[in-house]
Amino acid sequence: MISVLEAVFEAVPLPLAAIDHAGTLLLTNETFRRDWTDRLPSLFPGLLHPDDIVAFDERLDALNAGSLTERVELRLVDPGGFPRWALVSIVPLGHGMEGQLLFCLHFADITVQKRQIEELAERESRWNNALVSSASGVWDHNYATGQKYYSPVWRQIRGMSPEDPLASSTQEWLDLVHPDDRDRVVHAMERQNAGDPAYAVFEYRERHKHGHWIWIECRGACIEWDGNGKATRVVGTDTDITARKAAEEAMAKMSRRLDMALEISGIGVYESDFDTGEVDWDERMFRIYGLQKSEEVVIGGLWENFLHPDDAARVQANVQAHIRDGERFSDEYRVILRDGSERIVRTRTMSFTDGNGHRKMVGANWDVTADVMLHRELERAKTLAEARNRELEAARSRIEHNAMHDHLTDLPNRRYLDEMLDRVAAECVRDGQGIAILHVDLDRFKQINDTLGHSAGDMMLKHVAKILKGTIRKGDFVARVGGDEFVILSKFQGSPRKLSNLAERIIRELRKPVSYEGHDCRFGASIGIACEAAADADARQLLLNADIALYRAKNNGRNRHEFFSADTQKEIISTRRMSDEILLGLERNEFVPFYQLQFDARTLEIVGVETLARWVHPEHGLLSPVKFLETAEELDVVPAIDGMILDKALADFREWRRQGLSIPKLSVNVSYRRLRDASLPRKLRKLGIEPGTVAFELLESIFFDDCDEEVMKTLARIRRLGIDIEIDDFGTGHASIISLLRLNPRALKIDRELVRLVSQSQKQRKLVGTIIEIGRSLNIRVIAEGVETAEQIRILRDLGCDVLQGYALARPMPRSSLPDFIRSGRWRLARIGRLQAGEGSEPRPAHSRGAKEKPRPAGRGPS
Repeated sequence: MISVLEAVFEAVPLPLAAIDHAGTLLLTNETFRRDWTDRLPSLFPGLLHPDDIVAFDERLDALNAGSLTERVELRLVDPGGFPRWALVSIVPLGHGMEGQLLFCLHFADITVQKRQIEELAERESRWNNALVSSASGVWDHNYATGQKYYSPVWRQIRGMSPEDPLASSTQEWLDLVHPDDRDRVVHAMERQNAGDPAYAVFEYRERHKHGHWIWIECRGACIEWDGNGKATRVVGTDTDITARKAAEEAMAKMSRRLDMALEISGIGVYESDFDTGEVDWDERMFRIYGLQKSEEVVIGGLWENFLHPDDAARVQANVQAHIRDGERFSDEYRVILRDGSERIVRTRTMSFTDGNGHRKMVGANWDVTADVMLHRELERAKTLAEARNRELEAARSRIEHNAMHDHLTDLPNRRYLDEMLDRVAAECVRDGQGIAILHVDLDRFKQINDTLGHSAGDMMLKHVAKILKGTIRKGDFVARVGGDEFVILSKFQGSPRKLSNLAERIIRELRKPVSYEGHDCRFGASIGIACEAAADADARQLLLNADIALYRAKNNGRNRHEFFSADTQKEIISTRRMSDEILLGLERNEFVPFYQLQFDARTLEIVGVETLARWVHPEHGLLSPVKFLETAEELDVVPAIDGMILDKALADFREWRRQGLSIPKLSVNVSYRRLRDASLPRKLRKLGIEPGTVAFELLESIFFDDCDEEVMKTLARIRRLGIDIEIDDFGTGHASIISLLRLNPRALKIDRELVRLVSQSQKQRKLVGTIIEIGRSLNIRVIAEGVETAEQIRILRDLGCDVLQGYALARPMPRSSLPDFIRSGRWRLARIGRLQAGEGSEPRPAHSRGAKEKPRPAGRGPS
């Protein structure tokens, strides 16, 4: 056998060796000896690095135990005596003369790859160490995959531990940004994502975990773009610059104080270099001498010409003497200005030698003419000083007012509100009254800003401020606390109805159109109300409660008011818990497809299957979309759920076809928001969908008449991939015949509410028949969903409906149940029998409700 192997081995151009079960080296070919070693010990492990012998022995044990092949990375010593890496494949050759297994070893040189990996790891370690040493936190936003990374240093800057949760949304993170910085940060992020170099670095304040503000310098840049030039990945660093900003602020404050002191006193500052002859005057020096700043000042030039002839020699000699001795000195002299007036100037001067060895003098001049004038001049100066004091007091009052009021609406700001909360709380304790707080938030205000510009938005905010001031009761306090948020603070005397009436008046007034440059701007308001009749009410807690009530008002449809209650708080907490669980469910792959078969109305042959989303909740079991869709839409994760369900459904569909099941088509729901993703067609192309086997169902209530052009372009690209477009829940929305022609769907599905009464109402039957005729005239297949009785099957078949779907034929089921159901064919026997018997209604069992729920009309999501 060895001789045969030897001939075979030598004929193979690959490095090969043969060993027995104990590792004895039986045979090698010329390629192995040339490429790997000219030293052949009796045992193959003698060629190996000592650290790799155990791994090799383990592979031999596995092969002796019955494994068909094994692979392992080993280090061998080459003919030059240097270790080299090899990927070794080991396969059994059969049994030798003594019945022991023989093995063939094939060697592939991977030394270069291993060294490249080691170098890459070393560079990455060096880069990570540099980032840690620089105290910069790294962040990486991959919008294409939805993944975001934040380094440990990034968390340390904010006082966060590795276990602390991150903000669940951009808005939640923006709530941590200083209110004065939010708009600027949003704009800077948009420009940074757009690749604007002017915004590669920007600074802002963010609230630390411990409650204080920290300054952060954000450096970022886009490194990946999609086909439309839109940023898909942005990477950068955050650096804590709080200490630097504090130092800058301290320096700026000191500079402001010095500048104000000099400005108030009229002192001018100068510096002279006696070696170069250069002189530097500040603005006040030029004012003292009545000169323009453009005039050149040098030693022996301009200033000397202003000196009074009787003082010139003395003053210049005094300067030279003190420069020579390096002493400080003061002087007073007269100057004659160009207009002929005589002024008296006092000076304080100090000489020094700078780092370049230049003799320099720095000093201050101020006009003291008034100090030596007659009493009349002093009185006049006193009057001027008093007038200046009044100006300063007025300026102080303006500054204080500006610090406590919103610059746009002149309403009190959040700082003023905080003071008023404490003040009103103290007054209520004193007077035995309660506190009421109304939190007002404008609805549709952002659309006005986005469409008509910020000038229109500013005008609307001023209008709102005027309405609020004119609507609140005497003694109430109103403040603007955010972009489009206002708070009304009032003493509460125990009548919620009065608060409700006040809220309704505000909402009614704010809903009236406001004219701006020929446009009628319409917006509304949602109001959260919290009140407490007790005199010791916690005003700040009431403010939080009003905010919670506002959240409920907006969730319940906007343009309304809601009072805070314990149930409201529980609902908010429950929603937040649901949000966290949905995100965790996406990470854990807990969303799964259920399937409901669709049947030809004439033959009851299977013509397709609709995919329905379900959530396998670890605590609550199987949940339908009605339990989680609304929260998922708020989190903007419906597209992610869509994608997960589509991937799983395609895998199941391909497996069924491999098993020989006859399911012609798979229908999958797709959300409107996902259609706005311009990269969706590219992602679908990668899935390798066979043309004509998949259809996307879209809600009619998406309002296709107003569907933007980008979405229509995306739909056209999807259709070119061989994916059909179908309209779901037809008859519940606002799609016109024109929009049907524009969309050109493959099929439309009659809503279950129209199907439900088809066997009981002639009017309903005519309506359904009309829809079927419309579909037939436009060459659009018509599907009836919610078919629950044999009578409905018969009527819909007679009306010419193409496809039926509902409990009368098949319930939604998991993928594992579908093959057995199809092979049994029991739907055909049971339903045909009932049709022949003329059986009527078959009520849908109570426990089956929610098998295919309708989500809110605002967006489909997975159903």
